[in-house]
Amino acid sequence: MKTKNKNGPRVGIFGATGAVGKELQKVLHDRKFPLSSIRLFASERSAGKTVETPFGKKTIENANNADYSGIDIAFFAIGGGWPKENAKKATDAGCIVIDNSSTFRYDDTVPLVVPEINAGSIGSSRLIANPNCTTAIAAIPLWVIYKNYGLKKVIISTYQATSGAGAEGMEELVRETRNYLEGKEAGHEVFQYPIAFNLIPHIDKFQDNDYTKEEMKVVWETRKIFGDQKIPLSCTCVRIPTMRVHSESIVVETEKPVDPAELRDILRKTAGVTVKDDITKNIYPMPLTATGKYDVEVGRIRQSLIFGRHGIEFFVCGDQLLRGAASNAVQIAEAMLSRL
Repeated sequence: MKTKNKNGPRVGIFGATGAVGKELQKVLHDRKFPLSSIRLFASERSAGKTVETPFGKKTIENANNADYSGIDIAFFAIGGGWPKENAKKATDAGCIVIDNSSTFRYDDTVPLVVPEINAGSIGSSRLIANPNCTTAIAAIPLWVIYKNYGLKKVIISTYQATSGAGAEGMEELVRETRNYLEGKEAGHEVFQYPIAFNLIPHIDKFQDNDYTKEEMKVVWETRKIFGDQKIPLSCTCVRIPTMRVHSESIVVETEKPVDPAELRDILRKTAGVTVKDDITKNIYPMPLTATGKYDVEVGRIRQSLIFGRHGIEFFVCGDQLLRGAASNAVQIAEAMLSRL
């Protein structure tokens, strides 16, 4: 491992011009991450461009030509085959890589981390995977229930914003909503069908079991993060016409009796969670209030009509560009600072 720079680690953001890359810049600045320098990398098409950032003007560098010996922490926000091609180059140079893609999430040798839950699993690894946004948003409240009451069954339904498909997804929502309101036919390129004034119960590719890969990611990743491959969990993922924040309705059957008031109190003391649960004042989680927030909002906490005292139902909203990507990645880096 490199000797820690006396002025702080040298940071590189790869995929800096994308939605997650831009959020990483904001989070590092907002959380006052003690970096000594920051460099931005993107595709050859963007290389050489000067952009405004919270750290001042920066020139974009070509991600394919990066010299990792000059970087202590690399945040990967590029998908496809790129992370697999470049992660070893970076780690061999002594760089820590925090990867936001799905490339390494299911590799048993690579920690998959939500810092509030399993920061200890990082160990001596230089390569750490960030979970899928849908998983990350559900993980902390589910972990609280798992630790205090046990999880016998978990059923999740999601309502996922267009930003889950990147900047192109958000742009398509704006463009096609405008077309629709102007009396034109709403089209689609990013999504399978027009997203304006529509819902699409299809995110990612369908698998052999008729669930989509997005739905199975929640199953695979929750089990890995919790260190328990036996948790019975299923999920249905739906794309909705909002800009940011994924919402999730979660139904849980618990091993032990669970009291909604007691769970509410535990969640209020839980890092990474904001309880918004006062139905007398119509206070509950919404994309409107969770946008731009680091915490996950949890509310509509109630005893399950199906499972009785051994069941709880609740609603969660989380900014998937933050909790589901950038802020979780930066928190991983914060947990690793002592190792630099």
